[in-house]
Amino acid sequence: QVQFVESGGGSVPTGGSLRLSCVASGRTFSSYSSAWFRQAPGKEREFVGWVNRAGDIRNYADSVKGRFTISRDNAKNAVFLQMNNLKPEDTAVYYCAARGLNYLDRNEAAYDYWGQGTQATVSS
Repeated sequence: QVQFVESGGGSVPTGGSLRLSCVASGRTFSSYSSAWFRQAPGKEREFVGWVNRAGDIRNYADSVKGRFTISRDNAKNAVFLQMNNLKPEDTAVYYCAARGLNYLDRNEAAYDYWGQGTQATVSS
């Protein structure tokens, strides 16, 4: 079992930055690959990015590529999402997720463990 605590959300103007953190407790965090998803009001939850167990392979949704960066620190049981050049359409609740398999899957149903979500709001 893995439990996540997310933090780092907030409100920023267009072009601003936020850094989201997700700290895990429970089983060895390095045994899991991790992902970030987001859900905007009235929309389905969507894939944002993924990182493998070692932290050296990443994948991003086209909508955030070049602006968002996923990283992880297994010694601290944490995964991060650095979000730069934010746009109003990035406004959403952001969720971290984890699963035991170590290959990319963009489907939220593939993930076993989820954080509680943190709100990021970008004003125009």
